[in-house]
Amino acid sequence: MFDGTACLLQDRPGSRNRMTDLTILGLETSCDETAAAVVRRTADGRVEVLSSIIASQIAQHAPYGGVVPEIAARAHVESIDAIAAEAMRTAGVDYGDLSGVAATAGPGLVGGVMVGLAFGKAVALARGLPLVAVNHLEGHAVSARLGADVPYPFLLLLVSGGHCQLLDVGGVGACVRLGSTIDDAAGEAFDKIAKSLGLPYPGGPALERLAVGGDPDRYPLPRALLGRKDCAFSFSGLKTAAARIAEGLTAEADRRDLAASVQAAIGRQLRERSERAMEIYAQAHPGEARRFVVAGGVAANKALRATLEEAAARRGFSFDAPPLAYCTDNAAMIALAGAERLALGISDPLDAAARPRWPLDAAAAAADPTHLAGRKGAKA
Repeated sequence: MFDGTACLLQDRPGSRNRMTDLTILGLETSCDETAAAVVRRTADGRVEVLSSIIASQIAQHAPYGGVVPEIAARAHVESIDAIAAEAMRTAGVDYGDLSGVAATAGPGLVGGVMVGLAFGKAVALARGLPLVAVNHLEGHAVSARLGADVPYPFLLLLVSGGHCQLLDVGGVGACVRLGSTIDDAAGEAFDKIAKSLGLPYPGGPALERLAVGGDPDRYPLPRALLGRKDCAFSFSGLKTAAARIAEGLTAEADRRDLAASVQAAIGRQLRERSERAMEIYAQAHPGEARRFVVAGGVAANKALRATLEEAAARRGFSFDAPPLAYCTDNAAMIALAGAERLALGISDPLDAAARPRWPLDAAAAAADPTHLAGRKGAKA
């Protein structure tokens, strides 16, 4: 638990719940983890994770080398009730103790999203509780606040298997997109390159382990979008080049060097774009504290964390990242996002829809879409 007194949200209309304690059941089913958590946010802004339960589907998807949406949805259906019950039991609360229910409503694999959202609606309806349909990306945006005092505003690098973007975060519902991937996400590149190296699923952590002791300068890999002054990312060319090199490698030392080279190349691009975003952020927030937050599954990579922490220090930014347990998909971040919205008097109707795509900055997405209709790519 941390003292988040300085983290109280800005005043907004309908903020009738600001001065009450909130106990929220959070549900997360956007990809291949069925997760439930209970989080308490006190009237003075303190946050305590009472429970966080995650059922992994790695074993079900491992034979296919990646997540199969149909298998994921069925696994969520089979386990959501037991996982939610375990979260409540571990937290020592019952449904009568809850202030509300928060469930991921997108973006993600829509079959899975529907499972958790439908369960959350059922609890809300049966118990007469408010429902908060949470944007999964907003959950990641607040995740660092599960373990530290991180006041708004801050600059966020959200980097995972499905998402890669830079955001100016002013609070819940107040995110401005500064840059996003135009093709693959960093975590997706990690996973697919790992697969080409014959590493087991999930590939990102396996590639990180293989890279230990490797030469990061051994294999020259392409640097994407050179000359562009924006904060856009691109990992497709890097992914293809590394996969081609991997085809001819058999010696363990060579594979280790390629893994290290890939990790360094991805880290270099994340650092370069983040430093550009820091310049933009500093101009937009003159005289304010400079905070840089890294969230998402790739934030668990120790080498990348070190690279980004160094970049933040060089630019005069503090550095924060969620505890490792809350970097990957989890329900505690969904519960916290729900609590912060409910504290402002924001809730959703029971007909809230599951959404496969749901940008945090709707205006930027409409004016400059990163992915057109019918085009595959990162979930964001």
